Amino acid sequence: MGEHIRIIEVGPRDGLQNEPAQVPFEDRLRFIRDLVASGIRELEIGSFVRPDRVPRMADTDKIYDSMRTGGLDIGDAKAWSLVPNRSGLDRAVAAGAKNVALFTAATDSFARANIGMSIEHSIKEFDGILQQLRRSGSDFRVRGYVAVCFGCPFEGKVRPEQVLRVIEGLLKIGLDEISICDTIGVATPGQVDQLVVPALKLLGKTSLANHFHDTRGTALANALRAVELGVRALDSSAGGLGGCPFAPEAGGNLATEDLVYMLEGMGFETGIRLDRLCEAGLRISRKLKKRQLSKYLQAHHSECQTTRR
Repeated sequence: MGEHIRIIEVGPRDGLQNEPAQVPFEDRLRFIRDLVASGIRELEIGSFVRPDRVPRMADTDKIYDSMRTGGLDIGDAKAWSLVPNRSGLDRAVAAGAKNVALFTAATDSFARANIGMSIEHSIKEFDGILQQLRRSGSDFRVRGYVAVCFGCPFEGKVRPEQVLRVIEGLLKIGLDEISICDTIGVATPGQVDQLVVPALKLLGKTSLANHFHDTRGTALANALRAVELGVRALDSSAGGLGGCPFAPEAGGNLATEDLVYMLEGMGFETGIRLDRLCEAGLRISRKLKKRQLSKYLQAHHSECQTTRR
């Protein structure tokens, strides 16, 4: 049995939030069902953000309603939702969310553009959120995103020391896990070395995740290097869908199909069935009228078409 790699599927949130058109609610539910059926056990199902800023996520509350009423059954899978501030947390708690992801950045410019506050202010806000959760006595899991860890659309290249300072600030308030994000897809494996090695010393294998975008075609190479260094949790999106509405150059996420194919081929375990995952990616891509960005999904689709002939 190979070592297990945690894959956190972000397609229903990061994959859909930047689409030109609103994805019908039932299609969002079907996408989540398909992902869970493939063996995905952790996935972001939405975010509690201002509807005028990210309208594609406006009905996240309804997804939790469907889970509560039986319209959406995800079994033992863990549902995550992005929460940028205290008002978002209040909505998440009211909806019944138990796993929340907080969001800051490695640069003040990006943090202000994205969540309307500086890095320092965001960490203080998150500290208050964590204290509120602890006082409630509820069993919450909280992970943190640090955006633009390798490059920022407003400030350019980001030094590893900047990111490590943010990580240290988040560690002090007691997050369960921190995901280092290449939000605009500029990282290379060498840069992954420069940041992940000291980040692992701070966080350890069990508390560090990586989140890569494929704007320049290096997401899978970066994921491979992160795994070689010891990272055991990776964010990815079925079909390679995704982007960030606040990062003008952002491309799609690391494709889950490509990641699973690589990891399983290396002898790691993911618990995910590639054939079922491809069905999920193909179905949502057709709904979006979008070409498949995942290389493995393209090959799978081509093979299926050839077999039918």
